[in-house]
Amino acid sequence: MAISAQNKRKGPKANKASPKKRQKKGSFAPKTPKEPELSDHYESSDEQEVEEQHVEFDGDEAGSGSDSDSLFGDDPLADDDASLQGSDDDANGSGLGSDSGSDSGSDSDESDIEKKSRLIDEKRTKEEKEGEEELQLNIKEESDEFRLPTQEELEEEAHRPPDLPNLLRRIKEIVRVLSNFKALRQDGAPRKDYVEQLKRDLISYYGYNSFLIGALVEMFPAVELVELIEAFEKPRPMCLRTNTLKTRRRDLADVLINRGVNLAPLSEWSKVGLVVYDFQVPIGATPEYMAGHYMLQSASSFLPVMALAPQEKERIVDMAAAPGGKTTYIAALMKNSGIIFANEMKEPRLKSLTANLHRMGVTNTVVCNYDGKELPKVLGVNAVDRVLLDAPCSGTGVISKDESVKTSKSSDEIHKCAHLQKQLILAAIDMVDANSKSGGYIVYSTCSILVAENEAVIDYALKKRNVKLVPCGLSFGVKGFVRFREQRFHPSLENTRRFYPHVHNMDGFFVAKLQKMSNLKPSAEKSELGETVEKPQNITEEENAEEDDQQMLTEDDTKIEHKVLEKEVTENGKLKSPGTTNQKKESPVTVKRRKGAGLRSKDMNFPAFFSHLNGKTPLEQKQEQKKKYPKLKHPPREEISKAREEKRRAVREGKSSSNKE
Repeated sequence: MAISAQNKRKGPKANKASPKKRQKKGSFAPKTPKEPELSDHYESSDEQEVEEQHVEFDGDEAGSGSDSDSLFGDDPLADDDASLQGSDDDANGSGLGSDSGSDSGSDSDESDIEKKSRLIDEKRTKEEKEGEEELQLNIKEESDEFRLPTQEELEEEAHRPPDLPNLLRRIKEIVRVLSNFKALRQDGAPRKDYVEQLKRDLISYYGYNSFLIGALVEMFPAVELVELIEAFEKPRPMCLRTNTLKTRRRDLADVLINRGVNLAPLSEWSKVGLVVYDFQVPIGATPEYMAGHYMLQSASSFLPVMALAPQEKERIVDMAAAPGGKTTYIAALMKNSGIIFANEMKEPRLKSLTANLHRMGVTNTVVCNYDGKELPKVLGVNAVDRVLLDAPCSGTGVISKDESVKTSKSSDEIHKCAHLQKQLILAAIDMVDANSKSGGYIVYSTCSILVAENEAVIDYALKKRNVKLVPCGLSFGVKGFVRFREQRFHPSLENTRRFYPHVHNMDGFFVAKLQKMSNLKPSAEKSELGETVEKPQNITEEENAEEDDQQMLTEDDTKIEHKVLEKEVTENGKLKSPGTTNQKKESPVTVKRRKGAGLRSKDMNFPAFFSHLNGKTPLEQKQEQKKKYPKLKHPPREEISKAREEKRRAVREGKSSSNKE
């Protein structure tokens, strides 16, 4: 509107202008004006004014020349447009007083704007230059070489609250140095100092105890260690397992998607798993869950059952069954055929086990409450086809579910767990029948990532029983340790599989599959030979003498037992006298008849299993043995220790005299 008003004021002045000036103005070639950057409103108003001016100057335009001269040379709109675009027309400026004033005003405005823009640009470039100089100065001051904090700085940090950003920065720097230690290490600083500082920072930042951090540092490189600990801080994805006894995975997925659940198939290695990303309804309270169409189960719990690969019509034992995820998966793979013994030692957990079995429609399972170590006595030795042992462990692979593991575990507790696991795996092996047509397999799994609970237990079982490791049948996973620090395990431990949260996005897990080769247990001598380790060469003569003394003492202690068992012969685990080995075996029918008749007098014949008593009752034979072999009264400990010292001295003197000779 301001532009249109200005053009209206210019209209009368343009009428008073002399025709000579107009002719002079029109004699030059018309200059093509630039396109004005104005809105449509302003253009419409200017067009109206141009039409009015054409009406007023019809007579003048006829004598001045062509229409193009009147439009471009004598049009006040062209002057306004030129003033708006910043063009300088010297010819118009000399003839028009008011026009030249407006042009000079517009030029001054443009010059002010240009000055301001130049000042802004200069200020910006100056700030950028100063910032770059400051950055270069900081880079020069802080060199690439990371320096460990001094003892004084550590003491100051101990008295202050932890600075978490500083701790995280230092952890990253130490990891960077350890990844390329030769090039980035501080002069004179050993690797041990960096590792110790990394342990302290991880303990302070993530809240672990010193034992667990030390165990993890021994197992993983620095970069992988930080990735593992970061993965423990994040929850694992929620997974479902479809119950194939009642539905199919596709049908279940369609129903849950209609209920607002965002899900997808778990992976290529599982045909029944679903991973849940988002849900609008509680997953554990849907009608499908209540009807037993699926089970809430972590992805790592699928692996032991897949490794076990149960077949139909088999006898299978689940030694630690609660809450029933693995047991129901086994029943689904067996299609409710055969028989499953689901054992759980803790009685309160039997409620969840039985509830899940009923909900999932499992009908081939017997629930029992025994200590796993006593199961061979209950179910029988060499009586089942397959055994699944998901052993109780420290839980170092499921820290994301239970953060109390960070501070509650110690070396003593790990040793206790390992001892229990060794007892359980021997019991599991004893229950399996090596002559089974379809089975003879034992699967051992834990939710721990420590070597003492995994590879060490399997290596112990390989030495104590006639078993071998076979491939797990899993297409992914990290191979187990064959050597770990000073320990050396059986080479077949490469067939075991480890799973980590930072690699496979599931809970830390270990799976091993054993096959029983024979129902006979290896002899004690063979197991002792397997457990022997080569002695180092730097053992002193005194230590050798002490070992020889201990061996002599153990031999003396066993002489009495050998005297008692001198006349007995071992046959199939039962003790019999040498005379009975040559006797003919009686038929079981005659034995039963003699038992039923109650023939116990001395004048009549005894059954075959009493023949070694020489016509005496077991009670009389025991009394005679007590008289013949009275109980030895053990001397006091002081006398035993003195006797041992005397023997040791005699052995040392004999060795010293032989060396002198």
